[in-house]
Amino acid sequence: MTRLSTHDAIIIGAGPAGTSAALTLARRGWAVAIVEKSVFPRRKVCGEYMSASNLALLDQLEIGDAWRANAGPEIRRVGFFSGDASVEAPMPRAKDGRRANDEPSANPGFGRALGRDILDCLLLQAARSAGVEIFQPCRAVAIDRDGEMQMVRIQAGSETRVLRAPVIVAAHGSWEPGPLPSQLGKTNRPSDLLGFKAHFTGSSLAPDLMPLLVFPGGYGGMVSADHGRLSISCCIRRDMLARLRKHPKHQSHLSAADAVSRHLMESCRGVRDALESAHPDGSWLAAGPIRPGIRSCYERDIFRVGNAAGESHPVVAEGISMALQSGWLLACELACAPDRAAGREAAGRRYEAAWKKLFSTRVYAAAAIAGIALRPGSATLMAAIIRHFPQTLTLGAQLSGKTKPVPGFV
Repeated sequence: MTRLSTHDAIIIGAGPAGTSAALTLARRGWAVAIVEKSVFPRRKVCGEYMSASNLALLDQLEIGDAWRANAGPEIRRVGFFSGDASVEAPMPRAKDGRRANDEPSANPGFGRALGRDILDCLLLQAARSAGVEIFQPCRAVAIDRDGEMQMVRIQAGSETRVLRAPVIVAAHGSWEPGPLPSQLGKTNRPSDLLGFKAHFTGSSLAPDLMPLLVFPGGYGGMVSADHGRLSISCCIRRDMLARLRKHPKHQSHLSAADAVSRHLMESCRGVRDALESAHPDGSWLAAGPIRPGIRSCYERDIFRVGNAAGESHPVVAEGISMALQSGWLLACELACAPDRAAGREAAGRRYEAAWKKLFSTRVYAAAAIAGIALRPGSATLMAAIIRHFPQTLTLGAQLSGKTKPVPGFV
């Protein structure tokens, strides 16, 4: 007989978006379940940088002190590496996000980077401590409706059970296809952007610098993260990757990771210099294709947060910020909504409006920057402009949302 349990909300995905929503709802008295398919700690294709505007929210989620204790150095400069060009400019200082009558956050002005293998564990442990029921490793395989209740069938190995709740939160990201209404189908197109990420130790990159990398067929970034690790991540077009793997001077069996790594080193002197004496800390990871754009945030009591709601090109390094903040925004709306379908629908509309107000500018700005970076021959033009006007790097960081406080904090 299939086991059945009832909650106020079921959250599918235990990344920053899902755990942010779960924590906020649980601390407001909701019975919450999280369904997560992966075992933690796990590494993720992610730039790992988080803007300082999130510090007040991290404190509200009660992991702020742990984040400060583990995260890498403050990032006070933004840079640009492409070909032989290496340009730097000041990172704009974030506003001090805090609730009225609260003490200011410690060092609120500049962001830092923390590996997802650490961050996700901190958030999930906080959710567990707040009373959230965790189903992990466990996969959501189907959702059915029973009146005002949603029935989620979950599977762990050969064991199946059913969770029921009036509210479902899709926090599963956008890269993986599946049977849920909120999951995107996967198609292969030459223009698809595939994500790659690796850690290194012993890098010579200045610890307070986060450069944008622009190279033929893609873009990326580097940042000094926790415990002396350098995090390097990038996106590359599928057709460019195919050409690199078949290049005459490379062996025919060249792996995708090796092709990407060589391309970065050959295309950006700044990357070569930074990694000259560095050593890999684990293997390269790959994921994708990414699906930038704004999607529906709400449909028939399924609410979307994180990349399931909308995704910016990672060229602006705002993915974790958008994930955390979207979970918070949704939970605040749901916690104040009447416990009936009409109330949840109104909360969904308010959440979607708040999401677009907070994130649409950075999504569009990221698309514009990525479009320029990916255009053939644009790297040379970008380098020339940025050399003469390095303040465009600071402006780009502002447009990407790095100084914008989280709603609900003043």
